[in-house]
Amino acid sequence: MPLMLAGSLTELGKAGAQCSANEQGPSIKIEVLGLKDRQGLLKLELYPNDDRDFLGDDAQIVRAGKPFRRVEIAVPQSGPVWICIRAPGPGTYALSLLHDRDANHKFGFSVDGAGFPNNPKLGFSKPKAASAAVRVGSGPTLTRVVMNYRHGLFSFGPLK
Repeated sequence: MPLMLAGSLTELGKAGAQCSANEQGPSIKIEVLGLKDRQGLLKLELYPNDDRDFLGDDAQIVRAGKPFRRVEIAVPQSGPVWICIRAPGPGTYALSLLHDRDANHKFGFSVDGAGFPNNPKLGFSKPKAASAAVRVGSGPTLTRVVMNYRHGLFSFGPLK
């Protein structure tokens, strides 16, 4: 019997992804650095540590029974910015963080920002899953992500 996906695609992966205030289980807590501004949404997604699935079609990943999680929050207006996502269990997962500056739930290359753990250099193709991967133990794992935005016609990187 095929897996039925409940709700809209913007809701896919959100069930069980949000950390509790004092999260103690397998999770990844990210300090977000280099935001262009304090508007819009932050969308953190957890994928299998596999190049075929990383940044792939979330509905296909879920249908295949592979790990996928999504947390979306409003960008805090002040102070340090943290976002946390529960992991399905200990293991290694690839992550992406998007700054949806206009909160339209679509990535606009010329407007929005993107970041990954380990801050891989971004070019014209997506990074390899291994370069954006985090190893998660039985409790919270802390890491940092530096956001990248478009500069000029062909450059995408951290703000100067």
